[in-house]
Amino acid sequence: MKAMATGLSVCAPRRQAGKPLTVSFVAPCYNEEANVEAFIDAILGLWDRMKTDIPSLGSCEIVLVDDGSSDPTWDLIRSASRRRPEVVGVRLSRNFGHQAALLSGLMTARGDAVISLDADLQDDIEIIPAMLRAYVSGDEIVFGVRSDRSSDTVFKRMSAHVYYRLLGALGVDSVYNHADFRLMSRKALDALMQYGERNLYLRGLIKSFGFRTSTVEYERKRRERGQSAYTLHKMIVLGLNGITAFSVRPLRLFFYLGMTISTFSLGYIIYSVVMAFMGVTISGWASLIVSIYLIGGIQIIGIGILGEYIGRIYIETKGRPHYLVEEIARNEEMDR
Repeated sequence: MKAMATGLSVCAPRRQAGKPLTVSFVAPCYNEEANVEAFIDAILGLWDRMKTDIPSLGSCEIVLVDDGSSDPTWDLIRSASRRRPEVVGVRLSRNFGHQAALLSGLMTARGDAVISLDADLQDDIEIIPAMLRAYVSGDEIVFGVRSDRSSDTVFKRMSAHVYYRLLGALGVDSVYNHADFRLMSRKALDALMQYGERNLYLRGLIKSFGFRTSTVEYERKRRERGQSAYTLHKMIVLGLNGITAFSVRPLRLFFYLGMTISTFSLGYIIYSVVMAFMGVTISGWASLIVSIYLIGGIQIIGIGILGEYIGRIYIETKGRPHYLVEEIARNEEMDR
């Protein structure tokens, strides 16, 4: 259903049992100098409106993770954490990638409910009340799902559609048109902490928990400030992680393809031998060369897919950390 930006006063928070509900907002930041202050203002403005409707809401925190930015993003985050007790800054030692940065923020957050979203404000924060409604009614995970992709380019819309279809065909359970805009309960976060895999694809991993979930729809806005750092290469890497982390079907498909080609090849060998005994000269060097190149190309592709899986096994066996935190900026007033 389409989520409406309304208050939460229509339902009593069953989870709290008298305890104020604390909420954390987590946003990875990579060269988001133009968006840091606007993001904080937008979240705090929304929080003030929600607290007016729901006195049972407690405190909120905004966890901003600097993923190795080369611009003044970290300076702005650290400055904001000194001026505003709600802001917590996490600075990673280098750029570890969006998924690792998001994970570090989730592990830092202290709220009963933790909402992850992008710092560029393209995710519609007005559906957060609907997410909290679902949370207080018992949902452990609430996925923000895009109702349309009109703000994307034609290429991105088409590639996203193909990718989600491909995930489904390969047996990967995912939420269509969902990125990383979601709410997670403390129970879901505790479950996430038990997973130690290096090749992170949080969208599929969190969906696999099996807890009670729901979705809310929203219209993603156009980016108003700054430039997106999510390049085509990063999207391809994330897509490969999603496939290889949850499905071995590509390996099986190439096994079946190899069996099929072998069967046809055996039939062609028998045919050639029979024709030779009958004294029929078999021509067709062109078809022979084409067959060699075709089978050779298929073999190379298969080896490449196998290499992707072996490479990921190699990375997993090293057991290296997902990220390294260089500094955490937290206002001392929050710990009093």
